Amino acid sequence: MSSDNTAIPSTPSDEAALHVIAEAFTRARAQGRHLDAFPAEIPANLVSAYRIQDAAIERWPDRVVGWKVGYIAAERRDESADDRLLGPIFARRLQDARSDGNVFSIFDGGFGAVEAEYVMRLDSDAPAHQLEWTPEQAAALPSTLFIGLEVASSPLATINQLGPRVVVSDFGNNNGLIVGQEIPGWAAREDSALTCTTYIDEQQVGQGGATTLPGGLRSAFAFALARSAKRGRPLKAGDLIATGNATGIHDILPGQRARIVFDGFGEILATAQAAVADNA
Repeated sequence: MSSDNTAIPSTPSDEAALHVIAEAFTRARAQGRHLDAFPAEIPANLVSAYRIQDAAIERWPDRVVGWKVGYIAAERRDESADDRLLGPIFARRLQDARSDGNVFSIFDGGFGAVEAEYVMRLDSDAPAHQLEWTPEQAAALPSTLFIGLEVASSPLATINQLGPRVVVSDFGNNNGLIVGQEIPGWAAREDSALTCTTYIDEQQVGQGGATTLPGGLRSAFAFALARSAKRGRPLKAGDLIATGNATGIHDILPGQRARIVFDGFGEILATAQAAVADNA
């Protein structure tokens, strides 16, 4: 389990309760089923929520290849003052975009949505000792930018309504990432030059781009670097960072198709299917 330099002491009973939540979410995900309610008391803060996430990562039979970044509205922040959160992206839920379209899984009866994403790939290890990052320092770190689609899905339908502590508890409400074409020379581009539009079954549901992200791409990247280091999980070369929803969070049902057009850099097509039991 990762450490967190901002962690507060916990008792054995606290830790046992956190593991009960991690077990409930990972079991539901593995069985491809939904949950009717949050499985216990909602954690008191993000520190506890990340402990649940760490416990769930330990249980999950896959390796972490990156992290999704989600924004936390000002009224929903806790004493940490974090304005964003992290959730793991796993190797078996990572796809390269296909020209004829991809298929992804969402939890039928749970929460299912797609998000247009600008995805960073680190091209060198981040300094493990550096716990704070400015947007400018983040942009100077060797990295490559891609277009992407995040699969936002959880067994719990009310995950976003219940707030960031619940989102963090269940893998950041992530169930996959589809990565498409590279955007060359991203650090020299203005965020305003990166725009995109999302369609569900060819109906436009959102429009935006990198400027939709509070503080832009660089701020999201800086948060991922800092929070990962503080958790004892400094980012490494090859890690992917999905920087946040660029056109909104768009509900999708099994059988529906998403199309995200990244102006000047191609598009990603993908169709939702209902999750099934994971026998891997």
